[in-house]
Amino acid sequence: MKSAQRKKKFEEGLAHFNSKRFFEAHEFWEEIWLVETEPEKTFLQGLIQITAAFHHHQSGNPEGAESLLAAGIVKLLRFPEDHRGLAIGALRENAKQWARALGMGDDLGESALPKLKRMQRSAPHHSARKKRNAFPQTKARR
Repeated sequence: MKSAQRKKKFEEGLAHFNSKRFFEAHEFWEEIWLVETEPEKTFLQGLIQITAAFHHHQSGNPEGAESLLAAGIVKLLRFPEDHRGLAIGALRENAKQWARALGMGDDLGESALPKLKRMQRSAPHHSARKKRNAFPQTKARR
């Protein structure tokens, strides 16, 4: 599978995930996972496990959901909070909240199901020249 095809499938999976169609997202990402190399293979596996967990939750299997959340969180801990420009740290935190709640027999509700958002890009930094001139030079006193 070519890089452009993998990217397109990843984006389609992302759209399904954010629409709470977790089974479909899982299917798109698993297709990429099968041909991916490390470290992206582990990243995708973590996403797939978390996605499958929420599918299990929607299907009424809280034990399966809790187990898959734990496995997915562990895999995603290997990656930075903004891996691939996505808010992976926020997804991990949401998954942890769900795992704790499910472990206690609670359900956080449909509105708490995660979305995988793109990280906000910070404003570009000033050039080095502008930084040097940030403080105007004053004439030396005699």
